[in-house]
Amino acid sequence: MKRDLILTLFFVVMTLVVMALPTGFSDRGDAKAVRCKGKVLETDNSLLRQYGIVRMGAQSLEVELLNGPFKGEIVSAENHVTGKMDIDKIFLPGDKAYMVLTTKDGAVAYANAMDHYRLDVELVLLSLFFLLLILFGGWTGAKAILSFIFSAAVIWQIMVPMFLKGYNPIVTAVAVVTVVSAAVIFLVGGLSKQGFVAFAGAVAGVVTTCVLALAFGGAFKLHGAVRPFSETLLYCGFADISLTQVFLASVFIASSGAVMDLAMDVASAMNELALKRPDMDFWESLRSGLAVGRAVVGTMTTTLLFAYSGGYITLLMVFMAQGVALGNLFNLNYVSAEILNTLVGSFGLITVAPFTALAGALVFTRGRKSGADLQTAE
Repeated sequence: MKRDLILTLFFVVMTLVVMALPTGFSDRGDAKAVRCKGKVLETDNSLLRQYGIVRMGAQSLEVELLNGPFKGEIVSAENHVTGKMDIDKIFLPGDKAYMVLTTKDGAVAYANAMDHYRLDVELVLLSLFFLLLILFGGWTGAKAILSFIFSAAVIWQIMVPMFLKGYNPIVTAVAVVTVVSAAVIFLVGGLSKQGFVAFAGAVAGVVTTCVLALAFGGAFKLHGAVRPFSETLLYCGFADISLTQVFLASVFIASSGAVMDLAMDVASAMNELALKRPDMDFWESLRSGLAVGRAVVGTMTTTLLFAYSGGYITLLMVFMAQGVALGNLFNLNYVSAEILNTLVGSFGLITVAPFTALAGALVFTRGRKSGADLQTAE
């Protein structure tokens, strides 16, 4: 318990340190802008034009500022509608808006209604998620929350800035996933044989997935621009970034969570077997670990399929509605990218089970006598 508490405090400190790291990009925004919550009082849609199913133009708003240095003031704001349904928003009286204010001489010079205000709802949902983790998992749930926050901080404060600064995305992603895997597994599983076995299996699975992504990424002839907003990076002054390498890195980043999950499942089962059957030898332990892995892999690969296809369900609906042939469908960039994601991620899942089983058999039976040896000794 003492060792577990020390490890937890260590990651609390590390999380705070990571969150305090400068990304190098915070000064790119408007430092003088004021961001606050506003309530839409009135709307003027006279400048909006309907073109088929989309609208274009501008919506004029009267907004009461609900917090910040200008709380209580009523400002005029504009909501530009571009005809793109995925990014456009229409406000109604009574809606809450996320406001970005440009100031001059201590007063509001321009008000922009960026989008509907969702931070409070997101905070409520996150709090309920954390509460459920603690109620169900107790101390382990609290450590899971810490690992969640640490992982998010490492991704946002370290991995993303390193990608933008031109560091090799593959090397960076492998290093980050390894660190995050260590944090998640050792916080949840503890500094124990079980944690070590799960970590060894997870790292082996991630490395295998990385190798497969690199091996088949070129054969698929996919450009990194298949990811949303990838092309926008080039227009933002990051033309030297290898979008293809970022895409390949995202392949094994996306599957790393499932890899950790499967590794911990196998390691936990083998640990329980080792506790209940101290006479179990290496080969029996290995066979048991492989049996557990086979049972979990069958459902986990389908989990990846649903996770990836769910993100592009409307794309699949469009092609189905238009009667597009399956050959055409499977050769499209976006669909091919998801096929690469699903299959390479599934390969990683399949390999992590035997890797973890092998590591578990080596660790859990090391220094133990087999059942035959115990009978001879008796």
